[in-house]
Amino acid sequence: MKLTNGFDISASALTAQRLRMDVISSNIANAETTRGSFVNGEFQPYKRKMVVLEPMGQNSFSSVLQNEMDGKSKGVKVGRIVEDQTPEKLVYNPTHPDADASGYVRMPNVDVTKEMVDMISASRSYEANVTALNATKAMFVKALEIGK
Repeated sequence: MKLTNGFDISASALTAQRLRMDVISSNIANAETTRGSFVNGEFQPYKRKMVVLEPMGQNSFSSVLQNEMDGKSKGVKVGRIVEDQTPEKLVYNPTHPDADASGYVRMPNVDVTKEMVDMISASRSYEANVTALNATKAMFVKALEIGK
């Protein structure tokens, strides 16, 4: 087992949560974007994006045991960023330039309240990992003081 496993785990989590906060920020910034992409000759509203986190390495017992014996780092990684497939919202606004013949505008499937809850969750996770990183650092400092 490596002595720096705690640093590796916290660092991977900090990186993942930072990307998660960036994606959430992008969702909030595009909550009113009716021209997010151009598909088949027409504009589509922005689609909400979500980060999928995965554990580093394999989850089988033998692979975990081998990683422990090899001293390989553990933690989380961003597996992929996916688009939310919930349907967009229809809003009646006949004066909008993207309104259809009935006066409805297809708006993105972004709920700002849900995004803010996700942002608070990501922020708290980030803070928890900073605390764990500081605790690991403090343990190393105390171990070095023993040798004095």
